[in-house]
Amino acid sequence: MAVQAHASSLPDQKTLLVFGDSLSAAYGIDSRKGWVALLQEKLAGTHPEWQVVNASISGETTSGGLSRLPEALETYTPDLVLLQLGANDGLRGLPLKGMKNNLSQMIVLSQQQNADVLLFEMRIPPNYGPVYSRRFQGVFSELADQHDIGLVPFFLDGVAGDAALNQPDGIHPVASAQPKLLENIWSFIVTSL
Repeated sequence: MAVQAHASSLPDQKTLLVFGDSLSAAYGIDSRKGWVALLQEKLAGTHPEWQVVNASISGETTSGGLSRLPEALETYTPDLVLLQLGANDGLRGLPLKGMKNNLSQMIVLSQQQNADVLLFEMRIPPNYGPVYSRRFQGVFSELADQHDIGLVPFFLDGVAGDAALNQPDGIHPVASAQPKLLENIWSFIVTSL
């Protein structure tokens, strides 16, 4: 697990755990330029009591995330979990019921450890047809309502589909797109701190 944290002797130190896939693991770019590193830099100036831990892994599915989360919660005892998983389930055409159950269990596990959860809505290309794509996107708002947690609307908004802002694979944002990703989610994070 990659850890990005800044040391602080503040007695009220808090931990924000980013638990995601390649989009949060800075796939294909210098991790210091990824949106998670930019978040840590910004929080250092605005909310210095918060440290950021990035436990994101490229290629992670919700089932993989569910298997890793208990150890991450125990290790880092986060106050806030940013849950950014599901895209790889969708890209592989995995059953949505399983994805929803996995995400639901991760939310419950986090809440049982007294952590707030901010869920990232994910979307997928229309490869599997409009019904699957629509149902896939709907899972995230359903879970946010079910568990009464915050939901970040599609955080790749303004980046996905723009060839200039993505690597040649058309999926992973380039370094110059990372500030836009942080801008898309910043207000949601601040209200959760």
